[in-house]
Amino acid sequence: MLKTRIITALVILPIVLVALFAFPRWGWAAFALAILSAAAWEWRRFCKFTPGGAVAYYSGLAGAAVVLGGAYFVPPIAPFANLAMWVFAAALVFWFLLVPLWLLRQWRAPSAAIDALAGAVVLVPMLVALPLLRDVSPWLLLSFAAIVWVADIAAYFAGKAFGKHKLAPTISPGKTIEGVVGGLAGVALYFFLWRWLGATFLQGEYWMQAMLAQGGILLLFFLVLGGISVVGDLFESWMKRGAGLKDSSGLLPGHGGILDRIDALTSTLPVAALFTILIMRAV
Repeated sequence: MLKTRIITALVILPIVLVALFAFPRWGWAAFALAILSAAAWEWRRFCKFTPGGAVAYYSGLAGAAVVLGGAYFVPPIAPFANLAMWVFAAALVFWFLLVPLWLLRQWRAPSAAIDALAGAVVLVPMLVALPLLRDVSPWLLLSFAAIVWVADIAAYFAGKAFGKHKLAPTISPGKTIEGVVGGLAGVALYFFLWRWLGATFLQGEYWMQAMLAQGGILLLFFLVLGGISVVGDLFESWMKRGAGLKDSSGLLPGHGGILDRIDALTSTLPVAALFTILIMRAV
């Protein structure tokens, strides 16, 4: 299994990096749409649709993609940014208020329609965040994504070494409170390394100047993103358990499905994009 995971990662990583840094604007948007379309296909397994429900689900998501794509590609860009802020605000409420209550009460939606709506709030904001953050800078998008990866890796090793108290045993038995603390410690270390690298190599970039001008608030924001990434991970795990699934799909050998790889990004990138819009408008 480990060998399969490594091979899959070695194949996928160069593709993602080439798309991130080399694709034209429309190419990256198409790449993001392809990823989120695969994730939407996986999410439909959580909903247990009737055939008619599945058609309505895909039609709704396709309509949202058309509207957002039109706003994104048709100048001027300001209407898209304004629309994006509303989308991100909805995601903020969802991830910081609704999902924590959902998980604490271990709630199961009474209908496939509610599960489908939850899926839209999970996936559509990320579809908006990926091109918006990349338009600012591929390095900025990579910086925020790396917060999730650092938190996950640090939490894994901290949990292995010190984990004794389960975080949410009925949702994700492997997660521990010590692992989460270790993950946040890793994010803090990553922040100081990121800040030094940014100030050394990217100090001429306008977005980096805007980020560094936030001072200690930026460290707090990195930690918030590290924490909310755990919520995204737990929510996808809860949805899988409700559907009786171990993985969201088998699209990525050794890794499970697309959702299994981007679950934490769905909760962090929209919040990061909203923060970016606000500080770029403030400076």
